Amino acid sequence: MGIVNEEIEDNHHHHTSLAAPLIFLIVLSFQFASHWIEHFNKSGSDNEKETRLRGEIKQLLKEASSLTQPSTFAQAAKLRRQAAAKERELAKGQNLHHKDTALYSKVLLISKVLTYLVLLIWFWSVPVATISQQLVQPFGRLLSWRTKGVQNNNIMVGIIPWLIVSSRVSRFVCKLKPVANIANRFS
Repeated sequence: MGIVNEEIEDNHHHHTSLAAPLIFLIVLSFQFASHWIEHFNKSGSDNEKETRLRGEIKQLLKEASSLTQPSTFAQAAKLRRQAAAKERELAKGQNLHHKDTALYSKVLLISKVLTYLVLLIWFWSVPVATISQQLVQPFGRLLSWRTKGVQNNNIMVGIIPWLIVSSRVSRFVCKLKPVANIANRFS
């Protein structure tokens, strides 16, 4: 009977020892995706086509403003209409970019909420990790919320505190490495 209990405890310890890093990696991936979408949104869809369109619009308006004689009024109006059409095309492309970004953000948010809910349900009263009580002396009760507390001079860390700590650390990690360099590799 003692061997079975030791085997169950060993299996439980192995399960919790893998849970903490896996949860951290999940949180880190969501944080990285969020920063990537934010960077994508801030950078805009400034691609070659938009740069070319901006140049063409500027050139057409410059040509139209240089035609000030009454005999060239029709040509100037035509150039202004072409510039206006190109501006509408540019605005349409930018609008499409913002809609894509909003869609990606919503999908990411829904995925994050569903994943966190599954993790919360799965690990609700099960400790995710164990940390020496001496390392987390004043915060032991906070970290062991919804778990068995202290066991063998170790704090049993619950899922909610682990998600909070993982979220904070992953934000810090994402800010260390410039997202622009990483995001440009995938673009």
